[in-house]
Amino acid sequence: MDNTEKVWKSINGGIAAPKGFYAAGVQAGIKNKDKYDVALIFSDVQAQAAGVYTRNLVKAHPLYLTQRHLENGLARAIVINSGNANACVGEFGDKAAFAMAEVAGMYLAVPPEDVLVASTGVIGVEMPLDRVLNGIRLASSVLLNDVVKGIRGQKETSDEGAHKAALAIMTTDTKVKEYAYELPCSEGGMIHLGAIAKGSGMIHPNMGTMLGFLTTDANVPSEELQDILRQAVEESFNMVTVDGDTSTNDMVLLLANGASGVTPTGEDRTNFEKMVKMMCIQLAQDIARDGEGATKYMEVRVSGAKTKDDARKIARSVCGSSLVKTALFGEDANWGRILAAAGYAGAEFNPEMVDVFLGNLMVAKAGKGVSFSEEQAKEILSESDVLINLNLHNGEEQATAWGCDLTHEYVTINGSYRT
Repeated sequence: MDNTEKVWKSINGGIAAPKGFYAAGVQAGIKNKDKYDVALIFSDVQAQAAGVYTRNLVKAHPLYLTQRHLENGLARAIVINSGNANACVGEFGDKAAFAMAEVAGMYLAVPPEDVLVASTGVIGVEMPLDRVLNGIRLASSVLLNDVVKGIRGQKETSDEGAHKAALAIMTTDTKVKEYAYELPCSEGGMIHLGAIAKGSGMIHPNMGTMLGFLTTDANVPSEELQDILRQAVEESFNMVTVDGDTSTNDMVLLLANGASGVTPTGEDRTNFEKMVKMMCIQLAQDIARDGEGATKYMEVRVSGAKTKDDARKIARSVCGSSLVKTALFGEDANWGRILAAAGYAGAEFNPEMVDVFLGNLMVAKAGKGVSFSEEQAKEILSESDVLINLNLHNGEEQATAWGCDLTHEYVTINGSYRT
C-alpha cells in the first residue's frame, strides 16, 4: 500500500490498545520455567468475532473448540498457551481445550462458550494441564486487576500486560510481534486496532505454525468482520513462507467490541479495512524476518500476471523454494532457480517473456540470462533484506510474498525441537 493512503498512526498498547480490551501474560512453567507461556485477552463487553484457520487436515484440539465457539460470531476472551500444541492426543486434548475455556470463563465471569482457545508448541504430547490451568488462574487475576484500574481511568497500566501476552505466545520466535494503530474518523471519534502474533518456523501459506490475534473497538458485525479478516489474511499470512510446512494449530482471530462508539462507513470503512490488512501484512513480514535460523529476509514481487491467483502462486512458489532460499543464504545469484520455481507454481505464463531482477539489477530478460555484474549481485544479496522481482509480461495483476533464507541454524533448531 502506498504510504499516501495511510491515514492511521502507530500508538502504544499492543493488543490492549482498543477501548475495553485487556491482556495479561504469565509464567506457568509449561515447558520452560522462566518463559511467559500463558496469555489472556479479554473484552469487558461482548465482542463480534471472526476467525481464519489452518487448511491442514490435521488440526489441533483447541482449533476445533474455537470453531464451535465462534459459530454465533461472539466472544469475550481468548486464552493461549505456548510450550504445547495440544494436538493429536485424542480425547484428552478435547477435554484439555475445554478446561482452558472453562477455567478462563469461570474467573472472568463469562460463559465458556465465549472463550476462544489457542495453543502452540510440540505436537503429539499431552499438555501438563494442571500447570496450564494454574497459569490461566494467575493470568485472570492479573488481568482483572488491570480491569479495575481501567475503571478508575488508569488503563495505560495494561500496556505491560499486553506486552507480556505477546511474550507468552512465542515459541522459537526471537522477536516480539505486537502493534497498535489509531484511525481518526471523518464523522468524529477514533477507532483503535491492536494485534499480537507468533511465528518463526513451520510457516507456509494456508497458514504456517503461526497465531495472530487482533482487537478493535470499532462496531462491525461478525459477518462483515469475517470478510474483512479473510481478505486481509489472503494478502498477508497466506503470502508468507519460511520452510514449506503448514501447521496444525494456525489461527487468526479478530474481535470487535464497538467500545469506540464508531461504526465505520464510507471512507472510514475503506480506511478501516486497509488498516486491518496493513496490520496483518506487518505481522506477516515480521514472521518472515524472524524465520528460524534466518539471516536474510526475502520479498518476492510478481507483476504482469494474467490473474491475481497466478501472481500469488508464483510469488509463494519462489519464496518457498529450498533452492532459492539456499542460494540466498550463499549469496549466489542463481536466477535460474527463481525461474524454475515460478515454472512449477501451477500458474499460467510464457517463460520466454519473463524478466527477473535482484533488487534493481536485471539478471534475466525474456527468459534468458543477460550479462550482469556478479560483484553487484553479490552486494545486493549480502544485504539483510533482499528483493526479487519477476515481470511476466502477461497481464496487469501483481502479488507480493515474503520469506527468508534457509540456513544451517534452521536444521540445528528443528533437529532438537522437542528438547
